[in-house]
Amino acid sequence: MISKARITAIGTYVPEKIITNHDLEKLVDTNDEWITRRTGIKERRFAKENEYTSDLSIKAIENLAERYNKTLDDVDLIIVCTLTPDYITPSVASYIQGKLGLKQAGAIDINAACAGFTYGLHLANGLITAGLHKKVIVVGAEVLSKITDFTDRTTCILFGDGAGAMLLEHDSEGSFLSSYNSSEGEKAINLYGTNISDIMFNTALLHKRQLVQNGREVYKWAVSSVPKGMQIVCQNAAFPIEKVDWFVPHSANLRMIESICERSKVPIQKTLTSLVHYGNTSAASIPLALDIGIKEGKVKDGEHILLYGFGGGLAQSGHLIKWG
Repeated sequence: MISKARITAIGTYVPEKIITNHDLEKLVDTNDEWITRRTGIKERRFAKENEYTSDLSIKAIENLAERYNKTLDDVDLIIVCTLTPDYITPSVASYIQGKLGLKQAGAIDINAACAGFTYGLHLANGLITAGLHKKVIVVGAEVLSKITDFTDRTTCILFGDGAGAMLLEHDSEGSFLSSYNSSEGEKAINLYGTNISDIMFNTALLHKRQLVQNGREVYKWAVSSVPKGMQIVCQNAAFPIEKVDWFVPHSANLRMIESICERSKVPIQKTLTSLVHYGNTSAASIPLALDIGIKEGKVKDGEHILLYGFGGGLAQSGHLIKWG
């Protein structure tokens, strides 16, 4: 099916509070050299105590509208991709719809963890191309600092908070050239959050929602599975992977991304990440990284970009798009 969904705007937001590696040295047994060598991360942003995913999302959308001079009154669907919603229900998307007064917009949340944003784009592209919607906002946003276990020195160094949003509109020339999605649920135990049944039956755990990760197994899965998925995306578009102008993976860990680039034959020099200054922001990492490339003047109209999310599930989702 030929895409009829065009990406017409992007916006981002990160909280003001900066947490450096040196700050983390005061919390756990770690140091800047160890964190940088293993992850490539130098700092990350943490939301305020009373700042949540909906707050970050709204600011990213407002940034989008202001930068691209976009009117949002006729948006007919909001999709928020997050694993850290304000509440189990109502959805973050419903909060956004209400606070921004988007009267015509439906609102849903999806959770595909670090692959969330690319899954959200997949859903929006399909709905617009099928003629069911004309103007859709897709948001990837997280406040991972609120569910991070700061007694676990191997994982608490990774995560940060942030949000990114894209506007997709119906157009005869869509942005999406091909897509690929998959999941290996049998490996899901390697990356998970607090069991919802535990939260329901023990209210004390409401303040102890935490991420648990088997980093070694997630790393092995990513470096073996993601390059194969990248090839499938490009094969589906009959587009040689070596002709991709920019690769924008989920910003999980620089060492992991380097291994993925080596196995996929995509030069690291063609790769955009957001992890050095923002850490691992899960569903927000891809729009944050792409926006950095845009603001730095690297990404140009007409270029081919491979967006690729991967993480909890263990799920992966990728798109080859034509920018501009």
